Amino acid sequence: MAPVDPHSYTESTHPFTNHIAFSFYFDFPSSTIHSTALLTLTAPHSGPLSLDSRSLQISAVLDPSNLTPIPFTLKPSSPDAVLGQSLVATLSGQSQLLVVYKTTPSSSALQWLSPPQTSNKTLPFVYTQCQSIHARSIFPCQDTPAARIKYSAKLNIPSYLSAVMAAKHVSRRDPLHGECFGACDDSIWCREGRIVEEFVMEQPVPPYLFAFAVGELVSKEVGTRTKVYSEAVPSLLDAAAAEFAGTEEMIKTGESLFGPYEWERFDLLVLPPSFPYGGMENPRMVFLTPTVIKGDATGAQVVAHELAHSWTGNLITNKSNDHFWLNEGFTTYAERRIVEAVQGKEKAALSIGIGWKGLIEETERFKDSMEFTKLITDQRGVNPDDVYSEVPYEKGFHFLMRIERQIGRPAFDEFLKKYINAFKFQSIDTYMFIDFLKANVPGIETHIDLKMWTEGTGIPPDALEPASDVYTKIVSLSNEFKNGRMPNEDEVAEWGGQEWELYVENLPKSLETSQVTALDERYQLSESRNYDVKVAFLRLAISSGCTNYHTEVEKTLKGVGRMKYLRPLYTALVKTSGREDEKVFARRVFSEACSGYHPIAQGVVEAILAKHS
Repeated sequence: MAPVDPHSYTESTHPFTNHIAFSFYFDFPSSTIHSTALLTLTAPHSGPLSLDSRSLQISAVLDPSNLTPIPFTLKPSSPDAVLGQSLVATLSGQSQLLVVYKTTPSSSALQWLSPPQTSNKTLPFVYTQCQSIHARSIFPCQDTPAARIKYSAKLNIPSYLSAVMAAKHVSRRDPLHGECFGACDDSIWCREGRIVEEFVMEQPVPPYLFAFAVGELVSKEVGTRTKVYSEAVPSLLDAAAAEFAGTEEMIKTGESLFGPYEWERFDLLVLPPSFPYGGMENPRMVFLTPTVIKGDATGAQVVAHELAHSWTGNLITNKSNDHFWLNEGFTTYAERRIVEAVQGKEKAALSIGIGWKGLIEETERFKDSMEFTKLITDQRGVNPDDVYSEVPYEKGFHFLMRIERQIGRPAFDEFLKKYINAFKFQSIDTYMFIDFLKANVPGIETHIDLKMWTEGTGIPPDALEPASDVYTKIVSLSNEFKNGRMPNEDEVAEWGGQEWELYVENLPKSLETSQVTALDERYQLSESRNYDVKVAFLRLAISSGCTNYHTEVEKTLKGVGRMKYLRPLYTALVKTSGREDEKVFARRVFSEACSGYHPIAQGVVEAILAKHS
């Protein structure tokens, strides 16, 4: 027997789960969910069945046909720091098992927000983030993208709240006696003031795409297939609706490029600022950080990325995190094709330029562990959250661009459609992709070193730096700053957030304090509404020793939980030797801010502080 995934206890000889029926009773005062999960296997099984579990209290495993106990153990007795525990149930020819359990406050996928942590300060909120390996902290499962499940779910919540899921909404109704399968007593399930929101996911998805949110939610239609949801703050909802008004055009563009949109709905949920990512591509219900609402529609590029996942990632999925580039490299390519078609070549060129700079920086970040600059990585014993980076996105993008350059865009477009159609609703690895590429583009390996691109470290020599007028002009202006010349008002009059981000990212990493201050006095970058610009500038200020920006740094670190911003700011504060006051400042801010971060973000920042302690 062998695991199918370095991040899962799932055994290759065990049948996969293909459906789970959930009953969830949300207990906000204790930050727990009383739950049952009815797992259906692809075939009857006798002997041990291994499921992934972390921070769950398992009460019983039952045969659902007669409710007799099924023997189970949790191994190892002390949970593995990365994998958690294996729930090993010993089956006797069953194809179904019912697990009775509850989550705990330490479940890493869940963030429970108390009323003061929400926008309106009156009602609680909870949401999930399951990627990469956190679904196991909500329900026992084969928590690997190699497994795909359909599911149904009954969410029993306070009647003054509402729920959304990455699934089809069936009904909102009163609780029924006998429907909770032992998640809690019927008297509790059916008590006054409770409501059941029922959902079904009819297409098979990997467990990391399981998602829900419960809170005081409102929505607004922005297209024939899209509603925007947010906390019940009219100004927030209106701003989100305006930012994402062009979503339907993007969906149609995606369909013209990559084939039919298979998920029916493409709804968007703007979460509280603690959400740790820019977006999460949960099918039917994308989760977004409010920091993507920038007021100029450029935040729609994050939506374009999550939309692109509807084909590459959700429809075709990497078999394990070692092949994460299959999700993110393809999606970054698809995103930029959508942006190019909808917003123009210049906007796509800016995105490529920013990504190129990010790839260079990430390669430097991993200079002592170059394994993680490969497209095919070996992540055994490694927490995928700790090595999450732009490499699979940007190096993967440039690999696909290299293929496009070789065979031409029309031929590559046809190849992409054929690839998506061949592997939809499947989980694959890089070797399967390479075999498909060779079969459909004969002789490609004689022109491109496929092994170097997928198994080699660093940036391959035939990856091309972006070439466009706007990119060249902005990088040139950044280089001129070294000689003391700031861009004048005319040169930046039409700049938006992306132009400024590219400009700041290409400035020298350490400047004179007076230069940093002068730049900010002229263009107020530290006060930008665009967090990409603000954080790029604040990181530059920290690296240049400008302690007078600590107030703005602290405000930012306490105001948002997006790891794209936390990682560079905390790293800049603690990585420079001989500046102990910066480290003390960073630890104090984290101690005061961490309760507002999602558990995934907490772990990432803790690792940064520990590395530089």
